Amino acid sequence: MNLREQKKLAAWRTIRAAALRLFDRHGYEAVTVEQIAAAANVSRATFFNYFPSKEAVVFDQDPEERDNWRALMSARPAGEPLWDSLTAIMIGFNERLADRMPLQRSLKARSPALAQSTQELGQQFRADLHDWIAIRAAGTDTMTATLQFNLAFAATSTAYQTWQADETFDEYLVRLRRCLDQAGAGPATTRS
Repeated sequence: MNLREQKKLAAWRTIRAAALRLFDRHGYEAVTVEQIAAAANVSRATFFNYFPSKEAVVFDQDPEERDNWRALMSARPAGEPLWDSLTAIMIGFNERLADRMPLQRSLKARSPALAQSTQELGQQFRADLHDWIAIRAAGTDTMTATLQFNLAFAATSTAYQTWQADETFDEYLVRLRRCLDQAGAGPATTRS
């Protein structure tokens, strides 16, 4: 990454950090783009050079995030069972969200505008993981690979949906591991 790209990334992260602090303190609806720009020490126009909307500050992925999850996928040994790889990737992906997932969740709970947002957090990750599985499972039972892919996302969704408001992010990760373990063992074999 050259110096110009480093400065752009630093500006992106500064704007996002300022916005998230303001949202956490005052609520999503109460904060304006002008307030975010002022807190980040940039102009309103500069804000829009980096984010198309106030919503995007909450949901857009860090520009380096895709490289991070692709590294998680690449790090899995070729002979490792697919479910073990998926579990490690899903946990690793979620661990990297520790700095913002709790706040995003809280903001969505407090903000009708964000709760109805059409932004899909993780949509690109899901597509990349699907492509990775297609390559990894080439020449094998694609139905089982696709089932495992869908089960991994169902387990993650279940962990998120059952994450209690008073639980920490670490407790969410424990819940995620439990859901992935149960999905891997088969839901019919595990008692509630």
